[in-house]
Amino acid sequence: MTPKSSLLEYPAPFPLKIMGEAGAELETLALEIVRRHDADFSADRVERRLSAQGRYLCLTCTVTATSRAMLDDLYRELSAHPRIRYVL
Repeated sequence: MTPKSSLLEYPAPFPLKIMGEAGAELETLALEIVRRHDADFSADRVERRLSAQGRYLCLTCTVTATSRAMLDDLYRELSAHPRIRYVL
């Protein structure tokens, strides 16, 4: 039996959680980065949640993953931005 290099079969929907301090600019910049990696990404594939005190925003963006490299590049760019605290 040959091991698979990935558990996903591409293309596949893939949810990413992006967290940072709440504010319109967080959502704008996060979606801008996501669209650079998934040209067909649409804002209707975003779920928004504020923390209990409203200080933090969590965006769940479901992208269409076309490869492991695409997901890695997207994760690296999101994680490198100073306004984004966590990407899961």
